[in-house]
Amino acid sequence: MAIVVENLSKNYDLQRAVDNISFEIKTGEVVGFLGPNGAGKSTTMKMITGYLAPTTGLIRLDDLSVEEDSEKVKRRIGYLPENNPLYTDMAIVDYLRFCAQIQGVKKTETTSKIASMIDRCGLDKEKHKKINELSKGYRQRVGLAQAMIHDPDVLILDEPTTGLDPNQIVEIRNLIKELGKEKTVILSSHILSEVEATCDRILIINKGRIVADGTAENLREQAKGNEIVSIQIAGKDGGVDSEMAKKLLTDLASVQTVKIIDKKENGFQIQSKPDASSKRAIFDLCVENNWYITEMTGDETKLEDVFRKLTN
Repeated sequence: MAIVVENLSKNYDLQRAVDNISFEIKTGEVVGFLGPNGAGKSTTMKMITGYLAPTTGLIRLDDLSVEEDSEKVKRRIGYLPENNPLYTDMAIVDYLRFCAQIQGVKKTETTSKIASMIDRCGLDKEKHKKINELSKGYRQRVGLAQAMIHDPDVLILDEPTTGLDPNQIVEIRNLIKELGKEKTVILSSHILSEVEATCDRILIINKGRIVADGTAENLREQAKGNEIVSIQIAGKDGGVDSEMAKKLLTDLASVQTVKIIDKKENGFQIQSKPDASSKRAIFDLCVENNWYITEMTGDETKLEDVFRKLTN
């Protein structure tokens, strides 16, 4: 089920939480929604679910309008809110049965749906407990189960891995990727590595506006600055004069700056000029001066770097 958002805005009195954003998510895509606290992620998700009404703009799920076809839309969405509100005095099975009933699951299918959710969300060992007896991680699993109990076409998951340990995070990541083969999934997270490992595409929102849209690889490529290479060198017949080596490296036509990062071990950080690569020239210089390159690494742009650059 495709999601189309057009010129969407949300105002709270004089504050504009979401500022005229537009994007489209195709059927079967897993999309990560990133942004600092207060950027508008949760507000946008709540508007897509119909929980909040937009100030201006349109949201469609296929041919259904979230405002005009609200009840039909809600039946086709599974939603895990950030704070995961649960009836903690209920047992897990009773709570999931209640969720199935309010979502209109047929009575003849309820028991099998509950069993399926308990298995897929890893709740089997805890299924007879009350929710108030569960750890935060297992409560999060119950929240995921209730979001999926009615087999929705769209899943909206606000911080789905909050409170999970590393093993549980991997399990939930695999579950989300599996669900993404048949459903449209939007998830938000502050764990950038999780978003990169789970999502087909990433939207970054800052101060209510979409500031980036693409795959993790595309975003890193767009954010790349000048090439930066770190090297360590050693002399063939002894030590290397670091200051002399720095001067020779700086004189290379493709090099913009050179910084000594480890004088004792002859370590240098070399920044190339825009749209230039210095690796071949560095290698040739080392050959001419009988230096051995004991280490050479390129500084890769990380998703965290992209995020900081776009949201600072």
